[in-house]
Amino acid sequence: MKKRLISAAAVAFFGLMLNAQQIKFEEYDLPNGLHVILHQDNSAPVVTTGVMYHVGAKDEIKGRTGFAHFFEHLLFEGTPNIKRGDWFKIVSSNGGQNNANTTNDRTYYYETFPSNNEQLGLWMEAERMRHAVINQIGVDTQREVVKEEKRLRMDNQPYGNLFTTIQKNLFTNHPYNWPTIGSMEDLNSAKLEEFQAFYKKYYVPNNATLVVAGDIKPEQTKKWIETYYGGIPKGTLYPKDFPKETPITQEKEVTATDPNIQLPAYVFAYRTPANKEKDAYVLDMLSSYLSNGKSSVLYKKLVDQDKKALQVAAFNQGLEDYSIFAFFAIPMGQTTKQALQADIDAEIKKLQTTLISEEDYQKLQNQYENQFVNANSSIQGIAASLATNHVLMGDTNLINKEIDIYRSITRQDLQNAAKKYLNSNQRIVINYVPEKK
Repeated sequence: MKKRLISAAAVAFFGLMLNAQQIKFEEYDLPNGLHVILHQDNSAPVVTTGVMYHVGAKDEIKGRTGFAHFFEHLLFEGTPNIKRGDWFKIVSSNGGQNNANTTNDRTYYYETFPSNNEQLGLWMEAERMRHAVINQIGVDTQREVVKEEKRLRMDNQPYGNLFTTIQKNLFTNHPYNWPTIGSMEDLNSAKLEEFQAFYKKYYVPNNATLVVAGDIKPEQTKKWIETYYGGIPKGTLYPKDFPKETPITQEKEVTATDPNIQLPAYVFAYRTPANKEKDAYVLDMLSSYLSNGKSSVLYKKLVDQDKKALQVAAFNQGLEDYSIFAFFAIPMGQTTKQALQADIDAEIKKLQTTLISEEDYQKLQNQYENQFVNANSSIQGIAASLATNHVLMGDTNLINKEIDIYRSITRQDLQNAAKKYLNSNQRIVINYVPEKK
């Protein structure tokens, strides 16, 4: 009884937090097409200025992959008004921090400063958008940085190219086929003019969203935005008309090798709906049910009880055009691939034929409420959520509504999604094995 009371109290507590969590924002467009989102929160003297460009790895062409991620590095090289090597010095010497990240679908740059330096953050991002310096010395320098990053994160890392292998085999037409970091051969052979053309094509105001969140005075912020961004010329927007994938109707098995591993990994990967669709949310919840935490279904069975797997996971990677749902397992001892596959398939079958328990369903709901609160517990997190929801989801206010989508998912929805998307004839089986020496 005591446990139940604590659980009810926790739910009530989250309910109160969520009701107080409504995030207010204002959004508008400049005449040059730049979308602006402002969020005022004067509770702490910090401001995050972020710019999300709707360009990612999928906007590249075969033979010239890795450009979007390369620009994540290249656009810190400087501008006519920020000397080469000075970007990070300016930020740190003014009490700020900054970073950037790239996905298949978008690139995001941001600075967080004490609020008395809000104007500096706005000016720096406008400099990057207006006239970043793209020259040979910058390209040559950042090419070496990216090569080292690829070696460190992927080529010399155990299982470092596993996700690349999934993408390559799950997508045959769509440009999700290659990894965000791209190919070093492509970057090596690309000429300076190609980098300059990529910048002019994608890093334009009408392909960007500017978010300013934190301790701001909106009217002053709007004046600075007009001053720094209003005169940046509009670019030409190109349709995102990517080749479509035909449905997978027959199980396909492939083998890939990795020189950095001693134990094989087995992957069962499915191509699933784009992250705007409700079923993408349902599948996300299914992946949590299967493998989020030590009490989850797959961990408890294969790792904890039966000692058949060293690691096991089900993950859902939401993307703008399609998503990826995959099971991943590393066997323990003499466990065979067939044994792991049989157990994973048995759990899928259970999901397809039996509703999950009310208790497990409530636990899932609590997990997502917790995640929702935590995701927007910092100004940086709020800024990133606002930009992402506008650029990739087409609805900035998802920052307030997304939890309602998860709340609306029923146990029947979970069963229906398992029936619809997780069938053996819809998957790619990947045997990711040690390279023979």
